[in-house]
Amino acid sequence: MAAFLAGLSPVVQPATARPLVVHADELQPLPAGQVHNPTSLSIAGSLPTTTFELFRQEIPPGLSSDMQRHHHETVHFVIEGDGHSDIEDETLPWSAGSFIYTPPWTWHRHYNDSAERPVHFLTIENSRLLGLLHVNRRQSAGLVSVAEARAMFKDDVDD
Repeated sequence: MAAFLAGLSPVVQPATARPLVVHADELQPLPAGQVHNPTSLSIAGSLPTTTFELFRQEIPPGLSSDMQRHHHETVHFVIEGDGHSDIEDETLPWSAGSFIYTPPWTWHRHYNDSAERPVHFLTIENSRLLGLLHVNRRQSAGLVSVAEARAMFKDDVDD
């Protein structure tokens, strides 16, 4: 961690960080085996971000993400579509232009409420920072409810 903190500088040198722009057709799709749910994720992985990751996420019509929790924080900006999210014991509606915040280590799942149109998110998470600190963790319970996820992981000592 000392090496990471020593590398931080009060002066930003954008000329050394490349690329500064990644176009939509340059996003790198994550293989379906890494996603664990019906959504698709593409990462802006060639951006030189050190502490956070950026994804374009799509939830097909009528489907949802998996029920999961992780140590990192996440913000989804809804580019287009309508739906709702279960975040622990709350069900929260959202639409295009909304920001959805997922606190660390909370069970959550995002749903596309449309039968015709996909939902598109810009997903921002601080997983790289936690990875650098070797404290990132993620659990997926699959396509289940919050109650079922809690039951599946009831013996987990990290609650």
